[in-house]
Amino acid sequence: MIEYIKGELTDLTPTMAVLETAGVGYGLNISLNTYTAIQGKATVKLYVHEVLVAGGRDDSYTLFGFASKQERELYRLLITVSGVGANTARMILSSLSPSELCNVISSGDEKILKSVKGIGLKTAQRIIIDLRDKIVSLGIANELPANGGNVDMVNNDVKDEAVSALTMLGFSPAPSAKVVIEILKAKPDLKVEEVIKLALKQIK
Repeated sequence: MIEYIKGELTDLTPTMAVLETAGVGYGLNISLNTYTAIQGKATVKLYVHEVLVAGGRDDSYTLFGFASKQERELYRLLITVSGVGANTARMILSSLSPSELCNVISSGDEKILKSVKGIGLKTAQRIIIDLRDKIVSLGIANELPANGGNVDMVNNDVKDEAVSALTMLGFSPAPSAKVVIEILKAKPDLKVEEVIKLALKQIK
């Protein structure tokens, strides 16, 4: 079993990273969170989840890479849920940071999960029901953002749209959400475009 691969980052796209180590190039499927975390780095360490699909005319062997053990653990939990496959789990982790996902699951926020492409209401409910206790028992939820409990004080529709836009612009969802929440706490009546403009000046 491969625990992690550390090597030179020779190629990178939002969905794939190629690491070269000992003369071998490993192609790993990644999430947008991991893409953001390793972008611009020369040497990278990715925690690996291996998928072997046997049967049919050809067997397939796929590697998924994660910038943190927490993200990999969440991925492994997600794919245990009925209706959540490998690509859907990666889509969820591309839309939400590990801490955000823990917050969404622990608070039972079906709306945010449903906003992820490919996730319907029933699947969102299954994710919350199946994983809420597990993320606590495994200690994954310990890394929840300190301001997570104050999210309800802001306009969630504006927050979600602003964070989504910032993510599309290449910023990591977690720090983007933190900045957006602080802006909306101070100025709750701002429009989405105004929030984004202010956030662009503050995100480091």
